Amino acid sequence: MRLIPDYSAHVLHTTAAVKRTELWRTLLGIVAMVAVYIPLALLFNQAVSGLTRCRPTFQDELMASDTPLAMYVLLASFALISISVFAVVKFVHKRDALTVFGPITLAVPQFLRVTGILILLGAVLMILPPYGIGGDLVPNMAFGLWALLLPLSMFAVFVQISAEEIFFRGYLQQQLGARFSSPLVWMVLPSILFGILHYQPAEAGENAVMIVVWACLFGVLMADLTARAGSIGPALAVHFVNNVTALLITSLPDALGGLSLWHTPFGMEDEAQLRAWMPVDFAMMIVSWLAARLALRR
Repeated sequence: MRLIPDYSAHVLHTTAAVKRTELWRTLLGIVAMVAVYIPLALLFNQAVSGLTRCRPTFQDELMASDTPLAMYVLLASFALISISVFAVVKFVHKRDALTVFGPITLAVPQFLRVTGILILLGAVLMILPPYGIGGDLVPNMAFGLWALLLPLSMFAVFVQISAEEIFFRGYLQQQLGARFSSPLVWMVLPSILFGILHYQPAEAGENAVMIVVWACLFGVLMADLTARAGSIGPALAVHFVNNVTALLITSLPDALGGLSLWHTPFGMEDEAQLRAWMPVDFAMMIVSWLAARLALRR
């Protein structure tokens, strides 16, 4: 029985970064990303303000993320992160921007394979008990409209999740993995940062720390998949299916619920009820990770 994970494929993911692994360059890259992102965000916000000037309630919609338009704008804004990473990889690290995915010839088929097995897993779980989540789901959008918007909605979700994976499991894991052999560096440090950025005490209340723990563990598992696969393809797939489920199928009514078909009968403010369902989220994350590992063995 293997006690140490087989991360021999990780070298495929980090090879593109080995020529420029200096810590000062990685830190410079992060600073440069911020420098690129800020003016892009200002331009993006100005463009959105101009285009929505005839919709006086849009800023409130954007804060609540409770309409399709607000969700599309919010999810599209994550593209600015990807653009910033691509620019830094190209001009600071002097390599092809797409190398943050790992070998594309690996990333694409791995993404498709893992996505397929996760869809199958979701279908199986839907027909198995227990049924429901402690109350009737609340319809949010007419099925016809939801289905019409679904292709654009899925693309918007992919834009959002790919930005996070490109930065954390792409750029950071590549740069640290090319310099340090220990997973405690290239796996744990980016995952802690990923978790901290999910800290929302104002919205989540007493559950805020548990959500950070969830995000940290999610980051570790996605880093593990990336190291096993040699690309971020599997991590993209798990993150994509997770967020499609949470944002487009059943979402909390007060947290990014503008594109979902249904809302849960409880929201972020229902701390006890939300806390009771957190173990289910943890279990689903582990099962998805195991299913992705199974797909990679085929």
